[in-house]
Amino acid sequence: MPNTLIQNGTVVTARDTVRADVLIEGERIREVRSGLPADGADRVIDATGLYVMPGGVDAHTHLDMPFGGTTSADDFETGTRAAAFGGTTTIVDFAIQARGTRMRDALDTWWKKAEGRACTDFGLHMIVTDLGHAGLEDMDDMVREGVASFKLFMAYPNVLMVDDATIFKALSQTAKNGALICMHAENGSVIDVIVARALAEGKTAPIYHALTRPPRAEAEAVHRAIAMAEIAGAPVYIVHLSSEDALHEVREARDRGVPAFAETCPQYLLLSIEELERPNFEGAKYVFTPPLRPKNHQPKLWDGLKDDHLQVVSTDHCPFCFADQKILGKDDFTKIPNGGPGIENRLQLLYHYGVNQGQLSLNRFVEITSTAPARIFGMYPRKGEIAPGSDADLVLWDPASDYLISAATHHMRVDYSMFEGFRVRGNARTVLSRGEVIVDGGQFLGRPGRGQYLKRAARGGAWQ
Repeated sequence: MPNTLIQNGTVVTARDTVRADVLIEGERIREVRSGLPADGADRVIDATGLYVMPGGVDAHTHLDMPFGGTTSADDFETGTRAAAFGGTTTIVDFAIQARGTRMRDALDTWWKKAEGRACTDFGLHMIVTDLGHAGLEDMDDMVREGVASFKLFMAYPNVLMVDDATIFKALSQTAKNGALICMHAENGSVIDVIVARALAEGKTAPIYHALTRPPRAEAEAVHRAIAMAEIAGAPVYIVHLSSEDALHEVREARDRGVPAFAETCPQYLLLSIEELERPNFEGAKYVFTPPLRPKNHQPKLWDGLKDDHLQVVSTDHCPFCFADQKILGKDDFTKIPNGGPGIENRLQLLYHYGVNQGQLSLNRFVEITSTAPARIFGMYPRKGEIAPGSDADLVLWDPASDYLISAATHHMRVDYSMFEGFRVRGNARTVLSRGEVIVDGGQFLGRPGRGQYLKRAARGGAWQ
């Protein structure tokens, strides 16, 4: 097997920051220590002045996903390639069970979407919409297939939303099979009433997407989800948490020792509800769910990351082009496809606004972008770690690199950037996936189809 030696870098993990070399044998890390000899290495990479970090793990993406009469603009090829440019080497996407069908059908469909296209390794969550006949047994079958997590919706009535009984049954099943329930927590029934009132009053602009989904509707659903998880004796993971109100519910539960986990996303840390008021329908670019909140929520979310009340930053990457997809809701905000692009910029934004501005330590940065999602979703220590035996998924990070985020230069297949014009310091220079250099100096060297499906372990390591 070919050997690669990374020399002269500073190795950064969730625990340590040390000067060390990394020896890669084939697809895995063989040794990590200072002074490793270059003799016998087939390739030597000089990492002088660079951080050597585990590849990013984005546990929340939506590639090639049908929604609102259209399909997200990035497929598994373009999405994982863009992720790699930003230093993310593993994603976990979502297969969607159609009502009246078996979960097996959805899993096969999403495998076909990824087969021959994924440039990086990937796992799959299962979105559960129907626990009818044999549904609970289907969950056990999915766990055996490496689908160690299931997502349920408390929003989008008559589309994705399930009732509390279904949620409780799913939580009870995962208490036995060791998988993890991920909750989209908003009170969809109440929101539907507020939305209907707004439309009846002729309020159709993008800003009303946010104004009809108040923070308390998120907080109430988070509270209810955690309560049901407690009754079932199961852990629960809140996806894309956006507000101080919802964070309070998670913090209170964790302070009582409840195994409640939550993620947020860069957009909630850095953007506010004001974006939806942009003229010429530009606000539609910022329509996603939960919506952006007033700016006063942002420092509370940063505090949540620092204090471990929030464990993960994912992207919820779900891009729709402005010109021919977002425009579908020109006269009705409820018809704007929900979602935004971000898979390429997560590490850049978290490093610049977190590490550079003193919000996060370097080790905490690695933890929330790589190690914690790998642990929580059953991929650790194969992913999210720099240690002998771990996959050689590595990012050589240049802390001095100056980069302007723009749709003109990004690699996502979408015609705008939510972070257009943001200038960041710190970027990925070289990215390795299972020992193979797939990005180097702004050039993509990987290939579609090289990404492997990850069978994730349902062993409950995150809450033991």
